Amino acid sequence: MTSSTSTGPAAAGPATETADLAGAPEFVADGGDWAEIAAEAERLGEERIVVNMGPVHPSTHGVLRVVLELDGEIVRELRLGTGYLHTGIEKNMEFRTWTQGVTFCTRMDYVAPFFQEVAYCLGVEKLLGITDDVPERATLIRVLLMELNRISSHMVAIGTGGNELGATTMMTVAFRGREDILRIFERITGLRMNHAYIRPGGVAQDLPPGTVEYVRELLPNIRLSVKELQDLAQENPIFKLRQQRIGYVSLSAAMALGLTGPSVRAAGLPLDLRKSQPYCGYETYDFDVPTRDYSDNYNRTMVRFEECYESIKIVLQVLERLEATPGPVMVADKKIAWPAQLSIGADGQGNSLEHIREIMSTSMESLIHHFKLVTEGFRVPAGQAHVTVEHARGVLGVHVVSDGGTRPYRAHFRDPSYSNLQSTAIMAEGGQLADLVVTLASIDPVLGGVDR
Repeated sequence: MTSSTSTGPAAAGPATETADLAGAPEFVADGGDWAEIAAEAERLGEERIVVNMGPVHPSTHGVLRVVLELDGEIVRELRLGTGYLHTGIEKNMEFRTWTQGVTFCTRMDYVAPFFQEVAYCLGVEKLLGITDDVPERATLIRVLLMELNRISSHMVAIGTGGNELGATTMMTVAFRGREDILRIFERITGLRMNHAYIRPGGVAQDLPPGTVEYVRELLPNIRLSVKELQDLAQENPIFKLRQQRIGYVSLSAAMALGLTGPSVRAAGLPLDLRKSQPYCGYETYDFDVPTRDYSDNYNRTMVRFEECYESIKIVLQVLERLEATPGPVMVADKKIAWPAQLSIGADGQGNSLEHIREIMSTSMESLIHHFKLVTEGFRVPAGQAHVTVEHARGVLGVHVVSDGGTRPYRAHFRDPSYSNLQSTAIMAEGGQLADLVVTLASIDPVLGGVDR
């Protein structure tokens, strides 16, 4: 461990003291005598050290490196280091078809994958000019999955944040509630995460029979898990002592740093794209935007609790509409519609015998179309589109560019975790080292989205 990156003496030589631009002494040792360093530091009254926190996984919910300059237990300076996941998702999307791009972007923020899928598909649909052609039932399914995903994401944020304090029970209760939501996801998409279920033009498949009843059956359990988690935290004196008036960021600072989501709503700004720039028909739903007047660790957590209840309200409204809205879940244009609107085979794998019989023996055109659409993909007119949605962590933006081919020329995401991390320093500097991990958890970063 060193306190400077300046060039030091030879390995066997004594430690030397230099001064940085601000005049503060720095000490460099390359294998020298630590006793000499300690003595010199004590003589100068300089007790600051630089500590690497990470790159680690448990305390930051992802591979994040935090470089700290400490004065005893006080954080004097904080610098973040990202890029340790090396996913290259955005670049990889340039070498796959537009439909295959969903398979990549769903893996960015793996705790809340449906938001990336929907945002990306809305961008592709905007380029294709088919935004108004997406069937109503497909849009309802998208809203259902996003709001359930918002609840599960917030529960993970709150539960793992409690685990940072040693409250393992909070994490187990949160994951129990999340498990109910993942069961719904698995029933609808076949997967618990990394779904690639939302497709340009709609969704891959309609809801399996009985799904609406199944969601209604599990919603009380989900609400109970949120309530139990809230009961554990909201008035807990230890929880409040570690959370209140810690990790504070003012509204002006939050706006200047591009902070969005529950963190900025806790500061009093009702910034929610579902209200201000509605998409997927959100303007037709009855729900509120929870806010507080002081963005500290505690209020950010409380806003997430309240948002879970608002999402449950939206889910109940979606379920009523799904029952009254039959119909297709993919655009009618066969040059765009993914050829998956068919029953699954009796073995649960592959296409139904009826579909195979048609494309293999009845219609050569169907076989050719199926082959071309799956292997080559559809063409998207040249142009660019930008779409934003309200992600569980804040504003998620996607900028897609087409050169008229079957693959994206460019796909770039404005991930909320990446921009929200900019505020870590202003929240943590001047506070205790022990509070840093709790503050970082309250921002709720997911590094898959940061290192996309």
